[in-house]
Amino acid sequence: MGKSLSEKLKMVVLLILDVDGVLTDGKIIIDDLGNESKNFNVRDGHGLKLLMRGGVDVAFLTGRESKVVKRRADELGIKDVYQGVKDKAKVLGEILDTRGLSGECVAYVGDDIVDIPVFRMVGFSAAVADALDYVKAESDYVTVREGGRGAVREICEMILTARGEWGDVTSRYGMRVEE
Repeated sequence: MGKSLSEKLKMVVLLILDVDGVLTDGKIIIDDLGNESKNFNVRDGHGLKLLMRGGVDVAFLTGRESKVVKRRADELGIKDVYQGVKDKAKVLGEILDTRGLSGECVAYVGDDIVDIPVFRMVGFSAAVADALDYVKAESDYVTVREGGRGAVREICEMILTARGEWGDVTSRYGMRVEE
């Protein structure tokens, strides 16, 4: 019998996120001068800050190369940003080796076919609500919210709650949260 969702989430010490379609709604806007822009959800960003405050590291792992992604990572204090990655599973293996982690300590959120090999290497995998159906079928969990629209925040809160950290990281806001 496999581990429950809660048991998997309790083990998470590193959350790795795809970017386009997960942290964003998947739209890429390029103007006539070649400048690129993306829409990031501020609540997802705050969720990541809360997660890091709760002791979970965060990394971005994306197939595209973008200055906008690096800038967003810098704003959030995320140091590990892997861009232009053609083989996400290979890079995940390198991340695990470098950090001395097993895959079961890692959560990954994706939305497309390139994320499936990574899903199979981690302890907890999530597909955003608007991911492709065959990607959802490979994941441990499908978010209620779509990519770029609160899906990452949802995962952050789930991890913090499972780890028993939610009350601690939200206490500064005067919240009373049942875990």
